[in-house]
Amino acid sequence: MTADKENILSEEAFLIFHSGEIPEVAYYGSIHYLTEDPEGPLLNIKPQDLISLEEAVVQRYRTIILRDLVPGNRDRSIYRGLKRCAANWNRLVNFSDKKNIEISYIRIEVADALKDFLRQEIMDVSSGKRKTCINCSYSVLTELTYGLGLSRDDLPARVEMLCIGK
Repeated sequence: MTADKENILSEEAFLIFHSGEIPEVAYYGSIHYLTEDPEGPLLNIKPQDLISLEEAVVQRYRTIILRDLVPGNRDRSIYRGLKRCAANWNRLVNFSDKKNIEISYIRIEVADALKDFLRQEIMDVSSGKRKTCINCSYSVLTELTYGLGLSRDDLPARVEMLCIGK
């Protein structure tokens, strides 16, 4: 790979990592720009050239998923809630499956963060410090839990009472 091509791909990976809420859209936009857009560099890209872009998608998803599992973010404008966290987890899994990317280390990290988040939420709501910020149903929460390799037994007691609907 030439230095110019490597620099261009590196810049695109940077843009994807700092993209919005759905990094996969930025990924496909980058591919279009790099290969087909008349204003782009019109590169001939091989699958191995896309590895840095794909890793940027995975890391961006990791960042936004974990952002919504930080108790300190619950009252900040960047917080999207467990419903969005679950949707982003599913998007990450689908993308990584399509691209054959290993994400088990992220699965463990997110599972631990979810358990800690839920424990903190239950403590804060039970003590009257705050109203719950859980914005998903118990079924969405358990689906996320299973997707992370956890079971219902890994969820803190009383978490179902904080969820909306079934």
